[in-house]
Amino acid sequence: MTRFTVASFNVKNLIGPDREYYEFQSYTPEEYAWKKDWLADQVLTMDADIVGFQEVFEEDALRDVVAEADSRGNAMNEAAIPDASKRYHRKAIFRKLAYTPYTGADLAFAPNLADAGPGKRRPGVAILSRLGFTAPPEVIQDLDVPLDIPFQPLRGLEGEAGSFTLSRLSRPILKARIAVGGEVITVFNCHLKSKLGEYIVPPGADFAREEVLPKYDPLGRAMGSLRAALRRMAEAWVLRREILNELNHGRPVMVLGDFNDGENAVSSEIISGEVPFKNYSWMLRHDAENHGDRYSKEENVQITESVERVRLHSAEKLFVRKSNRDMVFTSAFGGVFESIDQIYMSRHFHPDYKRRIGEMEYFSVLNDHLTDGSHPEAPYNKLASDHGQIIAHMRIGDDPE
Repeated sequence: MTRFTVASFNVKNLIGPDREYYEFQSYTPEEYAWKKDWLADQVLTMDADIVGFQEVFEEDALRDVVAEADSRGNAMNEAAIPDASKRYHRKAIFRKLAYTPYTGADLAFAPNLADAGPGKRRPGVAILSRLGFTAPPEVIQDLDVPLDIPFQPLRGLEGEAGSFTLSRLSRPILKARIAVGGEVITVFNCHLKSKLGEYIVPPGADFAREEVLPKYDPLGRAMGSLRAALRRMAEAWVLRREILNELNHGRPVMVLGDFNDGENAVSSEIISGEVPFKNYSWMLRHDAENHGDRYSKEENVQITESVERVRLHSAEKLFVRKSNRDMVFTSAFGGVFESIDQIYMSRHFHPDYKRRIGEMEYFSVLNDHLTDGSHPEAPYNKLASDHGQIIAHMRIGDDPE
Protein backbone atom coordinates (compact mmCIF):
# COMPACT_ATOMS: atom_id res chain seq x y z
CA MET A 1 0.00 0.00 0.00
CA THR A 2 1.22 3.51 -0.86
CA ARG A 3 -0.08 6.77 0.53
CA PHE A 4 0.38 10.09 -1.26
CA THR A 5 -1.15 13.56 -1.32
CA VAL A 6 -2.31 15.72 -4.22
CA ALA A 7 -2.99 19.44 -3.91
CA SER A 8 -4.11 22.48 -5.88
CA PHE A 9 -2.88 25.99 -5.08
CA ASN A 10 -3.75 29.23 -6.85
CA VAL A 11 -0.89 31.46 -5.67
CA LYS A 12 -2.44 34.68 -7.03
CA ASN A 13 -0.06 36.58 -9.31
CA LEU A 14 3.27 35.07 -8.28
CA ILE A 15 6.15 37.08 -9.70
CA GLY A 16 9.39 38.55 -8.38
CA PRO A 17 9.76 42.06 -6.91
CA ASP A 18 9.66 45.22 -9.03
CA ARG A 19 8.17 43.39 -12.02
CA GLU A 20 4.97 44.82 -13.45
CA TYR A 21 2.56 41.97 -14.15
CA TYR A 22 -0.67 43.84 -14.89
CA GLU A 23 -0.75 47.55 -15.68
CA PHE A 24 0.62 49.55 -12.72
CA GLN A 25 0.68 46.42 -10.54
CA SER A 26 3.89 45.02 -9.05
CA TYR A 27 5.39 44.04 -5.71
CA THR A 28 7.90 46.07 -3.78
CA PRO A 29 10.77 43.99 -2.32
CA GLU A 30 9.01 44.18 1.05
CA GLU A 31 5.68 43.05 -0.40
CA TYR A 32 7.36 40.19 -2.24
CA ALA A 33 9.10 39.10 0.96
CA TRP A 34 5.73 39.07 2.73
CA LYS A 35 4.08 37.15 -0.11
CA LYS A 36 6.89 34.58 -0.24
CA ASP A 37 6.66 34.18 3.53
CA TRP A 38 2.91 33.50 3.40
CA LEU A 39 3.06 31.19 0.40
CA ALA A 40 5.94 29.19 1.91
CA ASP A 41 3.91 28.66 5.08
CA GLN A 42 1.02 27.31 3.01
CA VAL A 43 3.30 24.96 1.06
CA LEU A 44 4.81 23.79 4.35
CA THR A 45 1.37 23.13 5.83
CA MET A 46 0.15 21.34 2.71
CA ASP A 47 3.26 19.13 2.55
CA ALA A 48 1.81 17.50 -0.58
CA ASP A 49 3.59 15.05 -2.87
CA ILE A 50 2.01 16.52 -6.01
CA VAL A 51 0.98 20.17 -6.23
CA GLY A 52 -0.70 21.93 -9.13
CA PHE A 53 -0.02 25.69 -9.02
CA GLN A 54 -1.99 28.34 -10.89
CA GLU A 55 -1.26 32.04 -11.56
CA VAL A 56 2.51 31.64 -11.76
CA PHE A 57 4.20 34.34 -13.85
CA GLU A 58 7.80 33.29 -13.24
CA GLU A 59 9.28 29.88 -12.50
CA ASP A 60 12.09 31.41 -10.43
CA ALA A 61 9.60 32.98 -8.03
CA LEU A 62 7.90 29.61 -7.50
CA ARG A 63 11.24 27.91 -6.91
CA ASP A 64 12.01 30.67 -4.40
CA VAL A 65 8.80 29.87 -2.48
CA VAL A 66 9.48 26.11 -2.48
CA ALA A 67 13.06 26.65 -1.28
CA GLU A 68 11.77 28.81 1.58
CA ALA A 69 9.24 26.12 2.53
CA ASP A 70 12.02 23.52 2.54
CA SER A 71 14.22 25.73 4.72
CA ARG A 72 11.45 26.08 7.28
CA GLY A 73 10.48 22.42 7.06
CA ASN A 74 14.04 21.25 7.64
CA ALA A 75 14.36 23.55 10.64
CA MET A 76 11.07 22.25 12.02
CA ASN A 77 12.19 18.63 11.56
CA GLU A 78 15.44 19.32 13.35
CA ALA A 79 13.61 20.86 16.30
CA ALA A 80 10.65 18.49 16.57
CA ILE A 81 11.61 15.08 15.11
CA PRO A 82 13.82 12.85 17.32
CA ASP A 83 16.92 11.32 15.74
CA ALA A 84 17.80 7.63 15.75
CA SER A 85 19.51 7.91 19.14
CA LYS A 86 16.09 8.26 20.79
CA ARG A 87 14.46 4.88 21.28
CA TYR A 88 11.01 6.35 20.64
CA HIS A 89 11.94 7.86 17.27
CA ARG A 90 10.04 5.17 15.35
CA LYS A 91 6.64 6.16 16.73
CA ALA A 92 4.11 6.82 13.97
CA ILE A 93 3.30 10.31 15.25
CA PHE A 94 6.75 11.54 14.24
CA ARG A 95 6.31 10.21 10.69
CA LYS A 96 3.10 12.19 10.48
CA LEU A 97 4.65 15.35 11.89
CA ALA A 98 7.76 15.27 9.73
CA TYR A 99 7.95 17.53 6.69
CA THR A 100 9.33 15.99 3.49
CA PRO A 101 11.46 18.52 1.58
CA TYR A 102 11.23 18.87 -2.20
CA THR A 103 14.92 18.14 -2.67
CA GLY A 104 15.14 16.16 -5.89
CA ALA A 105 11.50 16.85 -6.79
CA ASP A 106 10.60 17.70 -10.39
CA LEU A 107 8.99 21.01 -11.30
CA ALA A 108 7.28 21.56 -14.65
CA PHE A 109 6.30 25.13 -15.55
CA ALA A 110 4.08 26.05 -18.50
CA PRO A 111 4.37 29.77 -19.35
CA ASN A 112 1.43 31.46 -21.01
CA LEU A 113 1.84 31.92 -24.78
CA ALA A 114 -0.23 35.12 -24.54
CA ASP A 115 2.26 36.75 -22.17
CA ALA A 116 3.00 40.20 -23.64
CA GLY A 117 5.63 41.51 -21.23
CA PRO A 118 5.58 44.08 -18.39
CA GLY A 119 2.12 45.44 -17.67
CA LYS A 120 0.51 42.87 -19.95
CA ARG A 121 1.67 39.64 -18.39
CA ARG A 122 -0.39 36.45 -18.53
CA PRO A 123 -0.01 33.72 -15.88
CA GLY A 124 0.98 30.12 -16.44
CA VAL A 125 0.65 26.92 -14.41
CA ALA A 126 3.07 24.46 -12.82
CA ILE A 127 3.20 20.97 -11.33
CA LEU A 128 5.59 20.10 -8.52
CA SER A 129 6.13 16.36 -7.96
CA ARG A 130 8.20 14.60 -5.34
CA LEU A 131 7.47 11.45 -7.33
CA GLY A 132 8.96 12.81 -10.54
CA PHE A 133 7.48 12.38 -14.03
CA THR A 134 7.59 9.28 -16.20
CA ALA A 135 8.00 11.46 -19.31
CA PRO A 136 8.38 15.17 -20.04
CA PRO A 137 5.06 16.91 -19.22
CA GLU A 138 2.97 18.22 -22.12
CA VAL A 139 1.57 21.74 -22.53
CA ILE A 140 -1.79 22.35 -24.22
CA GLN A 141 -2.66 25.93 -25.21
CA ASP A 142 -2.52 26.62 -28.95
CA LEU A 143 -4.79 24.15 -30.72
CA ASP A 144 -3.40 22.45 -33.83
CA VAL A 145 -6.93 22.46 -35.23
CA PRO A 146 -9.16 25.29 -33.96
CA LEU A 147 -12.24 24.14 -32.09
CA ASP A 148 -15.31 25.14 -34.10
CA ILE A 149 -18.62 24.90 -32.25
CA PRO A 150 -21.59 25.19 -34.63
CA PHE A 151 -25.03 26.01 -33.28
CA GLN A 152 -28.10 24.09 -34.35
CA PRO A 153 -30.58 26.02 -36.52
CA LEU A 154 -33.94 26.53 -34.86
CA ARG A 155 -36.92 24.92 -36.55
CA GLY A 156 -38.47 27.07 -39.19
CA LEU A 157 -35.26 28.99 -39.84
CA GLU A 158 -33.00 28.19 -42.75
CA GLY A 159 -29.28 28.77 -43.14
CA GLU A 160 -26.44 28.74 -40.66
CA ALA A 161 -27.13 29.39 -36.98
CA GLY A 162 -23.62 30.69 -36.32
CA SER A 163 -20.66 29.18 -34.48
CA PHE A 164 -17.98 29.86 -31.89
CA THR A 165 -14.32 29.18 -32.66
CA LEU A 166 -11.50 28.69 -30.17
CA SER A 167 -7.87 28.68 -31.33
CA ARG A 168 -5.98 29.32 -28.09
CA LEU A 169 -6.77 28.64 -24.44
CA SER A 170 -6.61 31.64 -22.13
CA ARG A 171 -4.10 29.74 -19.98
CA PRO A 172 -2.16 26.54 -20.63
CA ILE A 173 -3.21 23.10 -19.45
CA LEU A 174 -0.29 21.09 -18.09
CA LYS A 175 -0.41 17.30 -18.43
CA ALA A 176 1.99 15.01 -16.59
CA ARG A 177 2.27 11.28 -15.97
CA ILE A 178 3.40 10.33 -12.48
CA ALA A 179 4.31 6.87 -11.18
CA VAL A 180 3.02 6.05 -7.70
CA GLY A 181 2.34 2.74 -5.96
CA GLY A 182 3.01 0.65 -9.05
CA GLU A 183 0.57 2.70 -11.15
CA VAL A 184 1.03 5.61 -13.56
CA ILE A 185 -1.49 8.41 -13.05
CA THR A 186 -2.13 11.13 -15.60
CA VAL A 187 -2.39 14.47 -13.80
CA PHE A 188 -3.85 17.58 -15.45
CA ASN A 189 -3.43 21.06 -13.99
CA CYS A 190 -5.71 23.73 -15.40
CA HIS A 191 -6.84 27.32 -14.88
CA LEU A 192 -9.95 27.99 -16.92
CA LYS A 193 -11.01 31.44 -18.14
CA SER A 194 -12.10 33.70 -15.29
CA LYS A 195 -15.56 35.23 -14.88
CA LEU A 196 -14.14 38.66 -15.67
CA GLY A 197 -15.82 39.99 -18.78
CA GLU A 198 -14.10 40.08 -22.17
CA TYR A 199 -14.50 43.49 -23.82
CA ILE A 200 -13.39 44.38 -27.33
CA VAL A 201 -11.39 47.56 -27.86
CA PRO A 202 -12.63 49.39 -31.00
CA PRO A 203 -10.03 50.27 -33.65
CA GLY A 204 -8.15 53.42 -32.68
CA ALA A 205 -9.44 53.41 -29.10
CA ASP A 206 -7.37 52.95 -25.95
CA PHE A 207 -9.95 50.86 -24.12
CA ALA A 208 -13.35 49.24 -24.54
CA ARG A 209 -16.41 51.36 -23.84
CA GLU A 210 -17.64 48.76 -21.31
CA GLU A 211 -14.61 49.60 -19.16
CA VAL A 212 -15.71 53.24 -18.78
CA LEU A 213 -17.62 52.76 -15.52
CA PRO A 214 -18.88 56.39 -15.21
CA LYS A 215 -20.81 55.59 -18.41
CA TYR A 216 -21.91 52.20 -17.19
CA ASP A 217 -23.02 49.92 -20.03
CA PRO A 218 -24.95 47.00 -18.46
CA LEU A 219 -25.77 45.30 -21.74
CA GLY A 220 -22.22 45.54 -23.04
CA ARG A 221 -20.86 44.16 -19.77
CA ALA A 222 -23.36 41.30 -19.95
CA MET A 223 -21.98 40.52 -23.42
CA GLY A 224 -18.48 40.48 -21.88
CA SER A 225 -19.64 37.92 -19.33
CA LEU A 226 -21.16 35.85 -22.12
CA ARG A 227 -17.86 35.83 -24.03
CA ALA A 228 -15.99 34.76 -20.88
CA ALA A 229 -18.47 31.96 -20.18
CA LEU A 230 -18.28 30.65 -23.76
CA ARG A 231 -14.50 30.63 -23.63
CA ARG A 232 -14.45 28.91 -20.23
CA MET A 233 -16.84 26.17 -21.36
CA ALA A 234 -14.93 25.64 -24.61
CA GLU A 235 -11.68 25.30 -22.64
CA ALA A 236 -13.41 22.78 -20.39
CA TRP A 237 -14.34 20.74 -23.48
CA VAL A 238 -10.74 20.76 -24.73
CA LEU A 239 -9.65 19.45 -21.32
CA ARG A 240 -12.42 16.83 -21.42
CA ARG A 241 -11.14 15.61 -24.78
CA GLU A 242 -7.67 15.10 -23.29
CA ILE A 243 -9.13 13.34 -20.25
CA LEU A 244 -11.11 10.92 -22.44
CA ASN A 245 -8.00 10.08 -24.44
CA GLU A 246 -6.28 8.98 -21.24
CA LEU A 247 -9.28 7.07 -19.90
CA ASN A 248 -9.75 5.30 -23.23
CA HIS A 249 -6.18 4.03 -22.87
CA GLY A 250 -7.02 2.68 -19.42
CA ARG A 251 -5.00 5.28 -17.51
CA PRO A 252 -6.11 6.61 -14.10
CA VAL A 253 -6.69 10.36 -14.21
CA MET A 254 -6.64 13.22 -11.73
CA VAL A 255 -7.54 16.82 -12.66
CA LEU A 256 -6.42 19.71 -10.45
CA GLY A 257 -6.97 23.39 -10.76
CA ASP A 258 -8.97 26.56 -10.70
CA PHE A 259 -12.13 25.92 -12.72
CA ASN A 260 -13.45 29.45 -12.08
CA ASP A 261 -16.89 27.96 -11.67
CA GLY A 262 -18.78 26.28 -8.88
CA GLU A 263 -18.96 22.50 -8.57
CA ASN A 264 -22.33 22.34 -10.35
CA ALA A 265 -21.48 24.82 -13.07
CA VAL A 266 -21.51 23.87 -16.74
CA SER A 267 -17.73 23.96 -17.22
CA SER A 268 -17.25 21.60 -14.25
CA GLU A 269 -19.87 19.23 -15.64
CA ILE A 270 -18.16 19.25 -19.05
CA ILE A 271 -14.86 18.26 -17.41
CA SER A 272 -16.31 15.57 -15.17
CA GLY A 273 -18.77 14.08 -17.66
CA GLU A 274 -22.45 13.23 -17.47
CA VAL A 275 -24.16 11.71 -14.45
CA PRO A 276 -25.90 8.56 -15.68
CA PHE A 277 -29.69 8.50 -15.84
CA LYS A 278 -31.21 6.37 -13.08
CA ASN A 279 -32.76 3.84 -15.47
CA TYR A 280 -32.41 4.08 -19.25
CA SER A 281 -35.12 1.44 -19.57
CA TRP A 282 -37.57 4.24 -18.80
CA MET A 283 -36.23 6.41 -21.61
CA LEU A 284 -37.70 6.67 -25.09
CA ARG A 285 -35.28 5.24 -27.64
CA HIS A 286 -33.44 7.57 -29.99
CA ASP A 287 -35.03 5.68 -32.92
CA ALA A 288 -38.48 5.27 -31.37
CA GLU A 289 -41.41 4.73 -33.72
CA ASN A 290 -44.09 4.61 -31.00
CA HIS A 291 -44.52 5.54 -27.32
CA GLY A 292 -43.51 2.06 -26.14
CA ASP A 293 -40.08 1.98 -27.76
CA ARG A 294 -37.77 2.08 -24.72
CA TYR A 295 -34.22 0.90 -24.18
CA SER A 296 -33.94 -2.69 -22.96
CA LYS A 297 -32.63 -3.76 -19.56
CA GLU A 298 -29.47 -5.03 -21.23
CA GLU A 299 -29.00 -1.70 -23.01
CA ASN A 300 -29.56 0.09 -19.70
CA VAL A 301 -26.59 -1.79 -18.21
CA GLN A 302 -24.45 -1.11 -21.28
CA ILE A 303 -25.27 2.63 -21.43
CA THR A 304 -24.75 3.11 -17.71
CA GLU A 305 -21.31 1.48 -17.88
CA SER A 306 -20.37 3.60 -20.91
CA VAL A 307 -21.19 6.75 -18.95
CA GLU A 308 -19.62 5.64 -15.65
CA ARG A 309 -16.39 4.46 -17.28
CA VAL A 310 -15.41 7.98 -18.31
CA ARG A 311 -16.83 10.01 -15.41
CA LEU A 312 -14.61 11.94 -13.03
CA HIS A 313 -15.51 12.36 -9.37
CA SER A 314 -15.02 15.40 -7.17
CA ALA A 315 -12.71 14.87 -4.21
CA GLU A 316 -14.79 17.47 -2.37
CA LYS A 317 -18.02 15.56 -2.93
CA LEU A 318 -16.43 12.27 -1.84
CA PHE A 319 -15.22 14.00 1.31
CA VAL A 320 -18.63 15.54 2.06
CA ARG A 321 -20.21 12.10 1.63
CA LYS A 322 -17.63 10.42 3.84
CA SER A 323 -17.53 13.02 6.61
CA ASN A 324 -21.18 14.11 6.63
CA ARG A 325 -20.12 17.72 6.28
CA ASP A 326 -22.33 20.03 4.27
CA MET A 327 -20.01 22.74 2.93
CA VAL A 328 -16.51 23.24 1.59
CA PHE A 329 -15.42 26.51 0.01
CA THR A 330 -12.28 27.80 -1.68
CA SER A 331 -13.48 31.27 -2.68
CA ALA A 332 -15.26 34.16 -1.00
CA PHE A 333 -16.37 37.12 -3.08
CA GLY A 334 -19.28 39.52 -2.74
CA GLY A 335 -20.61 37.56 0.21
CA VAL A 336 -20.75 34.36 -1.87
CA PHE A 337 -18.80 31.31 -0.68
CA GLU A 338 -18.19 28.63 -3.29
CA SER A 339 -15.73 26.01 -4.47
CA ILE A 340 -14.03 27.00 -7.71
CA ASP A 341 -10.85 25.00 -7.05
CA GLN A 342 -11.25 21.29 -7.56
CA ILE A 343 -9.52 17.93 -7.55
CA TYR A 344 -11.34 15.42 -9.78
CA MET A 345 -10.42 11.77 -10.13
CA SER A 346 -11.44 8.86 -12.32
CA ARG A 347 -13.37 5.91 -10.91
CA HIS A 348 -10.06 4.13 -10.36
CA PHE A 349 -10.23 5.87 -6.95
CA HIS A 350 -13.98 5.72 -6.26
CA PRO A 351 -14.96 3.68 -3.18
CA ASP A 352 -17.95 2.12 -4.98
CA TYR A 353 -15.93 0.83 -7.94
CA LYS A 354 -15.06 -2.84 -7.42
CA ARG A 355 -11.90 -2.65 -9.55
CA ARG A 356 -10.54 0.51 -7.94
CA ILE A 357 -6.79 0.79 -7.49
CA GLY A 358 -7.01 3.16 -4.53
CA GLU A 359 -9.14 5.57 -2.60
CA MET A 360 -9.19 9.05 -1.06
CA GLU A 361 -8.84 8.81 2.72
CA TYR A 362 -9.22 12.49 3.63
CA PHE A 363 -9.62 15.95 2.10
CA SER A 364 -8.10 19.11 3.58
CA VAL A 365 -9.01 22.73 2.85
CA LEU A 366 -6.88 25.69 3.95
CA ASN A 367 -9.36 28.53 3.80
CA ASP A 368 -9.17 30.47 7.07
CA HIS A 369 -7.46 33.34 5.22
CA LEU A 370 -10.50 33.91 2.98
CA THR A 371 -12.45 36.83 4.42
CA ASP A 372 -13.87 38.75 1.44
CA GLY A 373 -12.15 41.85 2.88
CA SER A 374 -14.44 41.99 5.91
CA HIS A 375 -11.82 41.21 8.58
CA PRO A 376 -8.93 43.69 8.85
CA GLU A 377 -6.74 41.23 10.75
CA ALA A 378 -6.71 38.77 7.84
CA PRO A 379 -3.78 38.52 5.40
CA TYR A 380 -3.53 41.37 2.93
CA ASN A 381 -5.37 40.02 -0.09
CA LYS A 382 -2.81 41.21 -2.64
CA LEU A 383 -0.02 39.32 -0.92
CA ALA A 384 -1.86 36.22 0.26
CA SER A 385 -4.13 34.29 -2.09
CA ASP A 386 -7.81 34.82 -2.80
CA HIS A 387 -8.20 31.03 -3.08
CA GLY A 388 -8.25 28.25 -0.55
CA GLN A 389 -5.76 25.43 -0.94
CA ILE A 390 -7.09 21.87 -1.22
CA ILE A 391 -5.32 18.57 -0.54
CA ALA A 392 -6.58 15.05 -1.31
CA HIS A 393 -4.99 12.35 0.88
CA MET A 394 -4.84 9.26 -1.31
CA ARG A 395 -4.09 5.58 -0.93
CA ILE A 396 -3.11 3.10 -3.64
CA GLY A 397 -3.43 -0.60 -2.82
CA ASP A 398 -5.29 -2.33 0.00
CA ASP A 399 -5.20 -1.06 3.55
CA PRO A 400 -3.44 -3.75 5.64
CA GLU A 401 -5.79 -2.94 8.50
